[in-house]
Amino acid sequence: MRRSTELLAAALIALAAVSSAPVALAQAPAPQQGQGASTQTKPIDDPAPGQSQGGIQGQNIFEVKPEVKRDASNDPGYMEQNNAQRNRVQPGNNAPMWRDVQRGIEGFTTLPRSQAPEAGVLIQGQVQYPGSRLTTAGEAWRQVRNNWIIPYGGALVLISIVALAIFWFTRGAIGHNPAVGGGGRRIERFTPFERAAHWTNAIAFVVLGLSGIVMAFGKFFMLPVMGGTLFGYFTYLLKNLHNFFGPLFAVSLLIVIITFIKDEFPRKGDLRWLAKAGGVFSKSGELPSHRFNAGEKVVFWIGVVVLGIVVVASGLVLDKLIPSIEYVRATMQQAHMIHAVAAVLMVCLIGFHIYLGTIGYRGAYRTMRDGYVDEAWAREHHAYWLDDIQAGKIPAQRSGHKPDGAPVPGEPVRTA
Repeated sequence: MRRSTELLAAALIALAAVSSAPVALAQAPAPQQGQGASTQTKPIDDPAPGQSQGGIQGQNIFEVKPEVKRDASNDPGYMEQNNAQRNRVQPGNNAPMWRDVQRGIEGFTTLPRSQAPEAGVLIQGQVQYPGSRLTTAGEAWRQVRNNWIIPYGGALVLISIVALAIFWFTRGAIGHNPAVGGGGRRIERFTPFERAAHWTNAIAFVVLGLSGIVMAFGKFFMLPVMGGTLFGYFTYLLKNLHNFFGPLFAVSLLIVIITFIKDEFPRKGDLRWLAKAGGVFSKSGELPSHRFNAGEKVVFWIGVVVLGIVVVASGLVLDKLIPSIEYVRATMQQAHMIHAVAAVLMVCLIGFHIYLGTIGYRGAYRTMRDGYVDEAWAREHHAYWLDDIQAGKIPAQRSGHKPDGAPVPGEPVRTA
């Protein structure tokens, strides 16, 4: 009985020792064959040099020496390795693949090229658009848009609006005679077809201009007021209006060019009119001109013909309406930059024309609304044109339509 009690006490003591010093027991070497279980061992804290030891080991960071083995990056042709070769020497290193992706290398795709011409190209190659750094094409386009088109385009629009406001408050409306009621016989300045073509094109331009301004600059002056939700719905509506009125503007622009181009070529007195800005800044009156003065001709050739065709062509590309064009990202980026720059310039130039055609010239709006002017108005603004009419070179009535109350051409107009 006493022997059993001693064995039980020894077992409890051994169990307590094991629980309090697990590391020491774990590091103790196994007893050699022939040695008893009671043999005492000392844990090895500092193993002999060259003796390996398993588990986690501590080491002084100041005693760490760099490995002397040759790194894989020192292999000849390291930068020319493909992805398979790189993974053999550095498993998990996919640098060759991503380097090719960033250069615009096309990968493999099962999509047909007719539907997705660049589906295998994840990132476009590096380019340098005007105003951007040499970087990937998507980033280069973003830099041109955010650093040049948006700030400078918006500033140009604001400057043109402020300039017209200053001119209005300092100069006021140009001219003295209204379109009708100033005296003399009534002359048909614009036929019904000409007015229909002009108003169709003008309405489409206003919708496109306003929607384009909101989509490009609206987040700066409308988003803080309307909030994200309402502004999102509003811009979505304007985007659809922009896409709908774009083809209408393109067709009406072509009709306008064909309709008015015969009277838009340079003629006698145009250079003198341009040199003195038509006399609008002087009190002596406007210089004589033909049916369209030199300023209107500049607006026609630069604003309507050149910028109008550029805006329409780039817009049709953005809408993917031109056949035989591969619509890849680079094509859309370049078309967008051209479209945005031409549209901003056109808004500023045609905006000046709208100002003169509404409140800038006295009687100008009514000439396009009703189509008729008096001889007094024609003499004040287009003296050469009136001379041709009085000489019989141009008919005073060019359409078969005569407005209600309008006298027969050649009949004097009775005025109070």
